[in-house]
Amino acid sequence: MQLDKLKDRILDGYDISYEEALLLIKSPLNELRECADEIRKVKCGNKFELCTIINAKSGRCTEDCKYCAQSVHYKTDIDEYDFLDDNEIIQSALSNEKAGVDRFSIVTSGRRFNKKDVDKLCVTYRKLNNKCSIDFCGSLGLLEYEDFIKLKNAGMSRYHNNLETSRRFFPYICTTHTYDEKLHTIKEAKKAGLEICSGGIFGLGETIIDRIDMAFTLKAIGVKSVPINILNPIKGTPLEHNEPLSYDEINRSIAIYRFILPNVLLRLAGGRALFYDKGKSAVNSGVNSAISGNMLTTYGIETKDDIDMVKDIGFEVSNE
Repeated sequence: MQLDKLKDRILDGYDISYEEALLLIKSPLNELRECADEIRKVKCGNKFELCTIINAKSGRCTEDCKYCAQSVHYKTDIDEYDFLDDNEIIQSALSNEKAGVDRFSIVTSGRRFNKKDVDKLCVTYRKLNNKCSIDFCGSLGLLEYEDFIKLKNAGMSRYHNNLETSRRFFPYICTTHTYDEKLHTIKEAKKAGLEICSGGIFGLGETIIDRIDMAFTLKAIGVKSVPINILNPIKGTPLEHNEPLSYDEINRSIAIYRFILPNVLLRLAGGRALFYDKGKSAVNSGVNSAISGNMLTTYGIETKDDIDMVKDIGFEVSNE
């Protein structure tokens, strides 16, 4: 395969086929990454979007996702608490806005936020929008259309619900909800007028073909932001002994995602603090956004360090 020719076709608006994407698995890595980064530059420009999250309700989740420290099915050493006070969430948002992020997301553990708590959370989003000028997201589980309408009207603009992996591999990762339930949630959020943030985790035990399958599913449902997490094996979870992926395989997978998804916010997320360079090489593989600061139950990277890194690469940070 001639990568330059395929890259040029994508720059002209071509959507690559599944078969063409599979051929990228064997293409020269450095050339693949250079082409992916050029696609990013032409299709997305040099703006780099930074977001942060707050773990607003931690632990005691009924779901059995095998990577997650918050599941009641596993014994892990994490803090457990109910929904945080509004003031704590608002102060966190204000602090993150001052640090230079573009977006702030409220994340809660559990299968879904109940109807009463959705109404309560709408009050929180209204307060956030009155206090801050950044944009707000949410990751609240398997909600329904009427919930999304309320949240959008309260000021939430983007909804996060990761597919995690391919349809084929998903049953090996979670048995308490299905791939179709996730897709239904995403479609309902999109129908309500929300942007969609959905991606997954590399290193669960899936193949690179599973990752490509997920990328085409994300493309089909019109996702705006695609977070790419790298498994951080947590003691007490079923995946605690998973062998880490090589950095070359991670970079190849990210570059292939840019070929498949030329226009999205390709977002480095959890696990990149494990990299020797904090993700700089991965950014140069076609990435144009990141989750900064701490993750849900693991440490991340300081926002100032992220801003310094991406500016050094040549990106613009819009909310610095």
